[in-house]
Amino acid sequence: MPLDLSPLWISLKTSILATFITFFLGIAAAYWMLGYRGKAKSLIEGIFVAPLILPPTVVGFLLLLLFGKNGPVGKLMEPLGFSVVFTWYGAAIAATVVAFPLMYKTALGAFEQIDTNLLRVARTLGAKESTIFWRISLPLAVPGILAATTLAFARALGEFGATLMLAGNIPGQTQTIPMAIYFAVEGGAIEEGWFWAVAIMGISLSGIIAVNYWQETRGKRRTAGGTGGAGFRRERQPKGEQKSRGENFPYVTVSERQSVRASSSGLFVDIEKQLPGFSLQVCFSTLQQPLGLLGGSGAGKSIILRCIAGIETPTSGRIVLNGRVLFDSQQGINLPPRDRRIGFVVQNYALFPHMTVGQNIAFGLSKGLSTTAIKQQIEAQLITVQLQGYSDRYPHQLSGGQQQRVALARALASQPEALLLDEPFSALDTHLRSQLEQQMIETLANYEGVTLFVTHNMEEAYRVCPNLLVLEKGKAVHYGTKHEIFERPATVGVAQLTGCKNFSSAVAVTSGQMEAIDWGCTLRVIEPISDALSNVGIRAHQIILTNDLSHENTFPCWLVRTSETPHRMTLFLKLHHPSTSHSDYHLQAEVFKEKWATLKDQPMPWYVRLDPLRLILME
Repeated sequence: MPLDLSPLWISLKTSILATFITFFLGIAAAYWMLGYRGKAKSLIEGIFVAPLILPPTVVGFLLLLLFGKNGPVGKLMEPLGFSVVFTWYGAAIAATVVAFPLMYKTALGAFEQIDTNLLRVARTLGAKESTIFWRISLPLAVPGILAATTLAFARALGEFGATLMLAGNIPGQTQTIPMAIYFAVEGGAIEEGWFWAVAIMGISLSGIIAVNYWQETRGKRRTAGGTGGAGFRRERQPKGEQKSRGENFPYVTVSERQSVRASSSGLFVDIEKQLPGFSLQVCFSTLQQPLGLLGGSGAGKSIILRCIAGIETPTSGRIVLNGRVLFDSQQGINLPPRDRRIGFVVQNYALFPHMTVGQNIAFGLSKGLSTTAIKQQIEAQLITVQLQGYSDRYPHQLSGGQQQRVALARALASQPEALLLDEPFSALDTHLRSQLEQQMIETLANYEGVTLFVTHNMEEAYRVCPNLLVLEKGKAVHYGTKHEIFERPATVGVAQLTGCKNFSSAVAVTSGQMEAIDWGCTLRVIEPISDALSNVGIRAHQIILTNDLSHENTFPCWLVRTSETPHRMTLFLKLHHPSTSHSDYHLQAEVFKEKWATLKDQPMPWYVRLDPLRLILME
């Protein structure tokens, strides 16, 4: 052991100070860069990480030019009689500069790993950006920030080149452990070099090992808590209006649109949003009954919800909720999400994982409420979703269905004027989805605000929502009651979304007849034929297999192949003559297995009837 232990104290002093400064600067820079979208982003990023790339001696030389006697900072300090060159302050500055990139990049990675849905939901619950940082972002980033702090400390402790350039190697003043090792070896004192090498490795590795142990222990506790929590409790079983084809927004209810614009109730949305390779352009209005947004992937359903919630900003348009203008591009109005009074339930529920169920529900409650009032509201919401006694559990201790109900309770606790549900059942199995769907219907029946329900599941939309808005590629293509849309879909795309499987291009022959070109037959129809007729369709379960040849629209058919489900058989049929291959068919017909049992042994040809009342005429 060397007699002079000053390198140890100097190293600890400078590295602790450097880590302290880097901790705050690195977190601030990382969080700022996370949301920065300016053109100078790449340049700023390059400056921040430059000390990690440049040789330490180059960094030290640049610091010497900055803080030296003739440098800009040096000249400012000269009248004060103060200088950092060849002082331990200089060593601390050099250590801060070289440790900053590690702190910044690791903290930035920790913030980037946070689910953005958590932040979006927090904004819709009325939280300010500062509240989101302190209560959501920072707590969730703690493991990464702790790792960043440990790495920054180890880097500051081991700094050599930049420190030597700026602070020099003055024993007892600026000589840190790395310099003590270098000059000990240079002077032939190998044993002294070994001592300092073992000391610096022990200090650095002990910090890293402690952090790793803490993270492993924390992960095991969370896993142990989640294993026993998923099965705590079994889930409980709980003629249309005239339409106007506007220039840009077809299928909008005229009277409802005008009434919402003029009155102080309901939601009116008339927006456009340009995205890379995608253009959203919709106009609709709705009152209290749940409105389902139905469409395939990429139709723009979720973007509409995010625009209403204020998470996304439309390119142009207007959004009005109960007489309050949330967004108006012409007037320059764009309320932040926290001021819109909108509840948002996303696909993965976005429960704050570091908060209990009770804390999640209380997050959006008024800050002026007493502790007793908050507890009462939490319990009331838990009773509503049948989760009494779950207040102190964490999200990882809940099943998927329980998490979904907590997310709904949290959204409703803030008493929003509108509730946005973005495919809330998509992560659940079929049985659990059915149970929670019934409970959702009961909950929405007692909710007095506006509800938008996004789904791509037609049966789900039919059960939950009295009215539907069907979207295709960012455009509203059909808007009306669920009965109207399912019975008379406006386009082939709408019909496909509602489950229709049989289509043929069609042309009118007479006022009551059309030719189904792809099916090779002439059909009598009851519905008036529009000049814009393009297709005819019929649902698979509405095709009639018959032995009575006297009815109109009855044609011979041959069975091509079958497809089986637990309760039904799908029959692929070829009209007029036998098929030449398995892919050569005209129609799909669905029959119950009881019907199939009596049908399958009958000789060919069979006969199908396409009921004129069941034919769907599309434009």
